Amino acid sequence: MMTLAGFITGMAFGFLLQKARVIRYDKQLGALRLMDMTIVKFMLSTVIVGMVGVYLLHDLGLAELRFKPTVLGGNIIGGILFGIGWGLIGYCPATSVAAFGEGRTDALWGFLGMVTGAGLYAEAYPLMNRTVLTWGDLGMVTIPQLLGVNHWAVIVLFAAAGIFLFRWFERKGL
Repeated sequence: MMTLAGFITGMAFGFLLQKARVIRYDKQLGALRLMDMTIVKFMLSTVIVGMVGVYLLHDLGLAELRFKPTVLGGNIIGGILFGIGWGLIGYCPATSVAAFGEGRTDALWGFLGMVTGAGLYAEAYPLMNRTVLTWGDLGMVTIPQLLGVNHWAVIVLFAAAGIFLFRWFERKGL
């Protein structure tokens, strides 16, 4: 049942990626060049909706939150590798799979890169677990915990900042 739910959710996400036109190469390139914020707006709206949904489900007792430790070394190195890959092929992981599903064969390189990267990570994990994944280990902490405030205060501020940013992008034609 969980596999079916994951499949349906993945198909819905791919459909939304396609409808938002974020799997188009020109949109990817525009985002990398900071000339088209379609992808940024899509991701930011997804994060805002996700924040509200997850914490609402948690507050209603319908979901349990489990946090992973915040490890700066792994996040920084992973972010750099992600950015390099995105810049080289013009697709991020989700958009490369969706673009390939749409018939764009150039996106196959993104999928192959994901599989290769996952394999290399699995092989390097024992070494990384003793080194990189210990650098800047902040533990299982959230932004509301760091600030000492209720999670809804952070969500409202983040949503307001997102709406302000959306309006600014629209005024600038981005």
